[in-house]
Formats: sequence, structure tokens, C-alpha cells
Amino acid sequence: MDTTELLKKVRKIEIKTRGLSRNLFTGGYHSAFKGRGMSFSEVRVYQPGDDVRTIDWNVTARTGEPHVKIFEEERELTVMLLVDISASSFFGSTGQSKKEVMTEICAVLAFSAIANNDKVGLLLFSDRVELFIPPQKGRQHSLRLIRELVNLEPAGRGTNLAAALQYARNVLRKRSVCFILSDFLTADYEAPLRIFARRHDCIGLHSWDMRERSLPDVGLVRVADAESGSITWVDTSDEAFRKAYTRRFEERTQMTRSLFGRAGADFLSIPTTDSYAQALLRFFEQRAHRQ
Repeated sequence: MDTTELLKKVRKIEIKTRGLSRNLFTGGYHSAFKGRGMSFSEVRVYQPGDDVRTIDWNVTARTGEPHVKIFEEERELTVMLLVDISASSFFGSTGQSKKEVMTEICAVLAFSAIANNDKVGLLLFSDRVELFIPPQKGRQHSLRLIRELVNLEPAGRGTNLAAALQYARNVLRKRSVCFILSDFLTADYEAPLRIFARRHDCIGLHSWDMRERSLPDVGLVRVADAESGSITWVDTSDEAFRKAYTRRFEERTQMTRSLFGRAGADFLSIPTTDSYAQALLRFFEQRAHRQ
């Protein structure tokens, strides 16, 4: 992709997602993700009803008049986006690939973060860590993240979420809000996720295409595995096969949901055909009510 085309695509994503972030998410994001605690803000003259435990005795002694300390919530967070860019993420049967939808979700989350003066970083992975951008603040930084999401060509084809979690655990020095965006077509990451979720606030965002859940009756079809490259033929006219195909998808999704639950992490499954804006807004509201 040449520079002009890349900038146009990034600008298009920015226009779409900044509007969503401003209109739908900033308030919900603020409520759903709390800061690290309370920090000192200022002192003021004591007023009847103030908690005597907040009296600042040094200022009181110096001025001869009772003063109290005022605290406010320490809001600044670090948001980390861990994004699966393996070969299977490029699949899409309805106009948008899973990766394109995940890119837009990342843009919304990034703009929501900077609107709340939070830092945001990016880790792209396949069967290896493809790119790590440390968390920073600001619009230009968020646009850089989007450019990398749009333009980076992964060196790997497979998926190794366990390695990505291990890498993120090593580089993130402070507790962060970590969104893991993937189709989760991988295995053997439950133990790394449990360890990672003990330190960080983790949310799994499952992106999937409708053809991964159900197949149309179109006869004999030649299909290829995007990550392994293996090719096989399937008979989509076989109703039993189609039902088993759907059942396997639902079982795998439920297994992933349960795995995140056991790790103490949230999980949200969003098909590429649904409104991720509404799904995320509902999630933010539900999370805020739990707190």
C-alpha cells in the first residue's frame, strides 16, 4: 500500500471511529475502567460536616485556621491492545475481514483512551510477536497505532497467543487494561492467561465471521486452512455435516468464554456483521454496574 492510499485509509478510519468514541464511548469508558485510587488534589478551609480525619494539621498550625485535604480519583490508566494478525484474521465473507473490524475497534478504544488522558499501546502478534509499540498519550500516537494495524504485513501465519501474553507480561511494568482481540483459533494459552490476568485487567474480544459458524448448502467445496495451508473438500449439501460444523463453532466459543472466566477475565464475542459499537457500549455499561 503506497503512502497516499495508506493515509486515506487511516483518515477514513479516524473519521468513523472518533465519532463513535465521542458519542458513545467516552462516558462509558470512564465509568467502566477505574483509576489506580485517590490522589491528593488541594487543601481548603474546614467546613462543618468534613471528615476530621482529612484535616491537614501542618497547614492548620501554620494558618491558625482548620484546613482539610481534598482528594480526587487518580484517573490515568494504561491501555494495551493485543491484536491477532495471523492469516485467519484476514478472512471475511461479508465485505469486512475480521482484521478490518478489529482495527476499527482498536481505533475506538484508542480514541476513548486519549479522550480520558490515558496512555495506549499496541502489540501485534501471529505465531510470533510482530510489533510492540509502548503506551503513550496523544492523537498522533493513536494514529500511528492505526497505521501499523492497517499496513503491517505479518511475517508469521499461525497464532501463538501464549507467546504474546508472555511478551506483554515482561514489558508491561504497571497494571494495565489489556484488550486481547483475536478469533482465538489457537490453544495452550490458559496458564499464561491466568498468570497475565492476575496482574492486568484483561478483556478478550472475539471477532468471527458468519461463515465460521454456519455453511450454506452449495454442494462440494474446496477449502483451505489460512494458517496451515492444508486443503480439503467438504460436502456442504450434507445437513449433518453443516449442523456438526455449527455445533463445533459454538462449543469452541463457549470453551473460550469459560477459559477467560476461569482466568478472572472478561470475554465479549462480536461477529463481523453486528454493530461492535452497540456491543462495546453494552459491555461498558454492564461492567460499570458491576463496580
